[in-house]
Amino acid sequence: MSDLELLTQSLARNVRHWRSVRGFTLDVLAARAGVSRGMLIQIEQARTNPSIGTVVKIGDALGVSVTTLLDYERGPKVRVVPADRAVRLWHTEAGSYNRLLAGTEAPGPLEMWDWRLMPGESSPSEPHPSGTVELVHVTAGELTLTVEGEDHRVPAGASASFEANLPHVYGNRGQVPMEMVMAVSVPPVL
Repeated sequence: MSDLELLTQSLARNVRHWRSVRGFTLDVLAARAGVSRGMLIQIEQARTNPSIGTVVKIGDALGVSVTTLLDYERGPKVRVVPADRAVRLWHTEAGSYNRLLAGTEAPGPLEMWDWRLMPGESSPSEPHPSGTVELVHVTAGELTLTVEGEDHRVPAGASASFEANLPHVYGNRGQVPMEMVMAVSVPPVL
């Protein structure tokens, strides 16, 4: 089975599991996530490979991390993720990407990401649930973080935190690749 097939099967199993744990019908989850009922059915039957945006929306609606939705191993309390097992969920032909390095439930989803944006590229993000916070640390280049239409320059070596329940965009307006590590904390679903 390929990595993509393994992730598709894991996503199907985990969405069904967490939907059951939360007591959500397909219609309730669709409404909470802003995803069509038909898309959820395809995901739960492992018949589609949804976009990262769709996976994030479903995770936010269920109150679990993307890591939890894509987890295909159940193991001990300490989980080491080898470099070749970090999941690349988004990339461009120019070389921009993000990788989900690790995640856990603490008590809501907590994720750590590795990002690279090539010069001139950007990645918009829809607002996350209220109470979601993101931390970024730029290791190379300069990030232009746009939150609710306002630009914030974050140079290499600097960090930023922000409430991510507002529209935001990660951008590279510089001449060299921008690299950063990002942590996302989403409050638990009550």
